[in-house]
Amino acid sequence: MAGTPDEETLAAAEARHLSLRETVAFDLHQPAGPSDADEIRVPRQSARGRAAMATTRRVRPLPWPRAMAATVVNALLAALTAVLPVTLLTAGALLAANQPVSTATSVRVGLAGWLLSLGVPLRTDLGTLTLAPLALGALACWRLFRAGVHTTRALGARGSRDLRRVGQIGLLLGVAYAVLTGLSGWFVDAGAIGVAPLRAALHGLVSGAIFAALGALRATGAIAVVARRVPKVIRDATRTGGVAALLVIGAGAGVTGVAVALHGGDANAILAGYRTDVTGQAGVTLVSLALAPNMAVWAAAYLLGPGFAFGPAGVVRASFVGLDDVRLPALPAFAAMPESALGGLANAVLGLPLLAGIAAGWLLTRRRLRPRDGVIPEVRWGHLLTGSILAGPVAGLVLGLAAAVASGRLTTAVGQVGPVPLSVALMGSGVTALGCLIGALGTRPLYEARRRTAAE
Repeated sequence: MAGTPDEETLAAAEARHLSLRETVAFDLHQPAGPSDADEIRVPRQSARGRAAMATTRRVRPLPWPRAMAATVVNALLAALTAVLPVTLLTAGALLAANQPVSTATSVRVGLAGWLLSLGVPLRTDLGTLTLAPLALGALACWRLFRAGVHTTRALGARGSRDLRRVGQIGLLLGVAYAVLTGLSGWFVDAGAIGVAPLRAALHGLVSGAIFAALGALRATGAIAVVARRVPKVIRDATRTGGVAALLVIGAGAGVTGVAVALHGGDANAILAGYRTDVTGQAGVTLVSLALAPNMAVWAAAYLLGPGFAFGPAGVVRASFVGLDDVRLPALPAFAAMPESALGGLANAVLGLPLLAGIAAGWLLTRRRLRPRDGVIPEVRWGHLLTGSILAGPVAGLVLGLAAAVASGRLTTAVGQVGPVPLSVALMGSGVTALGCLIGALGTRPLYEARRRTAAE
């Protein structure tokens, strides 16, 4: 017997309701109410789709008044942090030499050191000085990086993953830093130190925009958006090559430290020759420390084979040292300069760059075979092989750039100091690529055994 019209209507409504529950993905965060879900079928969103929606999160328009205020404050703080150490060091040196402490002179020298660390040439009575103290330069770049992070937070863009906001923050801080460096160049360009203000502004614009953008890239989380668009093997090669280059420079720093310790007597004699009190000797030591990263890069070039030049006639390589006609600067750090070619067991230090590549390759394998949810994933040989080979050019590029920024002219008498970037890049590429191959493929069987043991 057929049901009544009311029963048939209720049955049809219930069937329609059950059908909608199977086809519509309900959003529990939306308020209840009427909708047109009975006319539009809404598919369930995949994990990749949710990630894509997260990366394209809409960001509010840039609040220009607050952006300008945050940019100016963070740029000033970044510049002040880089200028203050040299200014205090100059004031201490004047005080140690029983000279009247001039605020204008101390500030001028501090600004000159800051500009030199950014690569701005200085004209002095001894000639044009272009050798940037990398320790002070690293401090200035790190402060710019933090300025990008702080500006991002001040604008409420933290975690926004918006690349446009990264570019805006980098450009704003770059312009603000260019104004500061340009004004500083104009102030310094007097007396015994000469600076081109436009050149100073250009260096400030480039360095400020690059490192502030890097800070904003991290603070916004947009680096994940960039990394997602890069193949996994390229990401592994970039990370591995960067680690290998840093390990090679670290090996150079270690060799430099050992050399200074072995020539401690000569370093003390140079320091005592200044005939100053503790404050003056501390100032000379701090100048040597400011050049310590430069010497670490020179030592890395020495270990790789190309070596470095010291003036028009000076050459320092593992196979040959020619410094007879070179007058070294009177700084304790230069007591570590080798006097002759390596020989005997000392040649073992030339294997340090290869060991650095092996360590980077081992870290690559270790990262790719890291347990996930208690399971060690299987990595193909081709991935490790390609990543290790590509890590070589990445490391070579980093080492070449380091050699370029660590080189420059000291004085007219000394001339150009530092390694040839192209030679360092080529040798670094080959040595680190070979080391990464040995480290990655040599340790892979050990992790494969571990994976089989965990599976059992």
